[in-house]
Amino acid sequence: MAERVQQKRTPQRVEEVAEATPAPARSVDYDAILDQIDAVLESDAEEYVRSFVQKGGQ
Repeated sequence: MAERVQQKRTPQRVEEVAEATPAPARSVDYDAILDQIDAVLESDAEEYVRSFVQKGGQ
């Protein structure tokens, strides 16, 4: 005798998406950020590199 397999269907939801408004452009001064990074590395470069060295010298 053949068995029937029933599949339950779940109702699909359709969501309305509001039209996206573009975010305001951010004015980023990348040169200033890079200058700050350079200043930190100049003063703490050795400590910065040591933070990546694993224990045991690997």
